[in-house]
Amino acid sequence: MQLFFSPNSPYVRKVLVTAHEMGLDQQLQFVDCAAHPVNRDARIIAHNPLGKVPTLVTPEGLALYDSRVICEYLNAQGGGSLFPAHGPHRWQALAWQALADGLLDAALLVRYENNARPEAIRWADWIAGQMDKIHTCLKELERQGHQARGGFDIGHLTVGCSLWYLDLRFPELDWRQHYPSLAGWITPYMQRESMQQSWSLPQA
Repeated sequence: MQLFFSPNSPYVRKVLVTAHEMGLDQQLQFVDCAAHPVNRDARIIAHNPLGKVPTLVTPEGLALYDSRVICEYLNAQGGGSLFPAHGPHRWQALAWQALADGLLDAALLVRYENNARPEAIRWADWIAGQMDKIHTCLKELERQGHQARGGFDIGHLTVGCSLWYLDLRFPELDWRQHYPSLAGWITPYMQRESMQQSWSLPQA
């Protein structure tokens, strides 16, 4: 399986953590690429017209995107249980995945505004609005901590990857200090072996 790869993408990390949980990470061949909202990478576009990572090419040549689809594919290939089959646990897992993905969407928009857009035309109110989304997501995860259960599903995984990204790119948020209940319930999940892994391109 070919994975168009970026080591600092939280969406790629979702895929890698899922692959590790399924015992499939050693089957991934990383493809170097440079996803960018303006300077788009033709290598990715050849398989994914959106030009985004992650993009996975299966052994049969099928291109899959985005992280939600790829994670479900890997879970199915590995016979896993990251996606509960039915009932309230399924909807809770998918809702947390959507919430954490939305947090990441807002965080990436802030990164693009601060790093891809020329300083003279950056929009402070836009940045403030996206940061507010991040905080309302964190508040909701803080509030919903009582619904965390003993298993590990795509909801826990995505929340953990979103918080990993905040640690990487927004350490000044200090989310553990400001959202202690969230820190309390998510920390055991973030300490799983799969969540502690790091991945990089093979050395030439």
